[in-house]
Amino acid sequence: MSKVDTKFHLVHLSAKRAREINDYYAQLGEGLQQHVPPLVSTPSNKALSVALEEIAQDKVIPTEASEEQWQDPLADLEFESTDE
Repeated sequence: MSKVDTKFHLVHLSAKRAREINDYYAQLGEGLQQHVPPLVSTPSNKALSVALEEIAQDKVIPTEASEEQWQDPLADLEFESTDE
């Protein structure tokens, strides 16, 4: 918890990194190498445990999205007028 400001942020960060680790192992046989491999060696082979260990060892650093990076997901949608 000392690495992040809230429990939600820790859960979100670790889940995102665990998905990246799972994607890395899934694409190993394809030779694409699009994903970053695990950054620490642990006795556990579970992606979430590896992700939490990476966060604890400062291998994955949490960042906050700035207002400039945030974009309204509905900004690009066009709506039809319902006026008759």
